[in-house]
Amino acid sequence: MAIAKGGSNWILVPLTLGIMSIVPYVIIRQFYFLILAIFWFIIAGFFVIFFRDPDREPPDDPKLIVAPADGKIIRIDKMNKSYIRICTFMNVHNVHVNRMPIDGQITKITHKLGGFKPAYDKDSEDNERVHITAKTRLGKIEIVQIAGLLARRIVPYVQEGQKVERGQRIGIIRLGSRVDLVLPVNKVEVEIGMKVQAGTSVIAKIR
Repeated sequence: MAIAKGGSNWILVPLTLGIMSIVPYVIIRQFYFLILAIFWFIIAGFFVIFFRDPDREPPDDPKLIVAPADGKIIRIDKMNKSYIRICTFMNVHNVHVNRMPIDGQITKITHKLGGFKPAYDKDSEDNERVHITAKTRLGKIEIVQIAGLLARRIVPYVQEGQKVERGQRIGIIRLGSRVDLVLPVNKVEVEIGMKVQAGTSVIAKIR
């Protein structure tokens, strides 16, 4: 299983602590060290699940816009006459690597400081976030990576000026959060409550 960029150290630290705890248990047979080792191995296993980064293949039809994140659709808003926003909530068990929904070129990346409210809460509009703006065949789109209650680190994989293909990895949010996709009004293919998979699930279709 592939591990997301930057995730190896998160796994190696508790794994090493688990090994260091099991050694004294083997030597002196104190049950405390076995419990401690099991605890650290469970933590390491959690991070393996969290930082997994499976390969994804987007659908062949270039008119299909794919989901930028794994998770559940929690909101679909009409921003104005021209733009809509589709919000995906990522739980801790979801894959947290985010992907490009449509071919385009990154024009701007902005990091906005803020709070760490639960990402599904209405107060999360003031949370810390990274705005990724891209120029596409649709026009301008924006992918907003939003920190949540546990997520304290947003790591973009792309740079301004970079050309990015649909389904390509664009960043990761650590420990559960939300990703908003803002795009020109087109045929939305999802509903609130639906579960989607980044890079493969169709979230909208170009008319």
